Amino acid sequence: MKTLVIVTHPNMESSVINKRWVEELKKYPDKHTANELYKVFPDGNIDVEKEQNLVERHENLVFQFPIYWFNCLPLLKQWFNEVFTYSWAYGSRGDTLRNRKVALAISAGIRKEDYSETGRYRHTLDQILLPFQMTFHYCAANYRSVFAYYGTEMDCQHLTRQIS
Repeated sequence: MKTLVIVTHPNMESSVINKRWVEELKKYPDKHTANELYKVFPDGNIDVEKEQNLVERHENLVFQFPIYWFNCLPLLKQWFNEVFTYSWAYGSRGDTLRNRKVALAISAGIRKEDYSETGRYRHTLDQILLPFQMTFHYCAANYRSVFAYYGTEMDCQHLTRQIS
């Protein structure tokens, strides 16, 4: 089975990093499906059943997004709120995500040193992303890691190896 990459970027055409990552993912359609939320749901009306079916048809999940005010973009938060439903993602009968490998691919845009306890933001990126880790833990998913890209240069081949 393939890896589903939930891509959230409101202006992919002007993106450097996320756009490049999607271009690289699309070179390997037998391994990855890039689900670009802002293209699929430009009006913000998420088709929950369609998204749940898409998740069910993939073995692994990666959530790709730029850090936006030390969080994800609003459409991705909405996606989590609406798609990760009781009895589907969690709860006594919700086992869709149980043991499913899940990872984050983050474009941080700033220097790695700024995300440290002694850096500009006084917290590590892992600390900032703790709500995601907690969500995946709550759903009994197998949280693998975060792949973060800091600054404006990118290594797309490394990302492809990380999510494969």
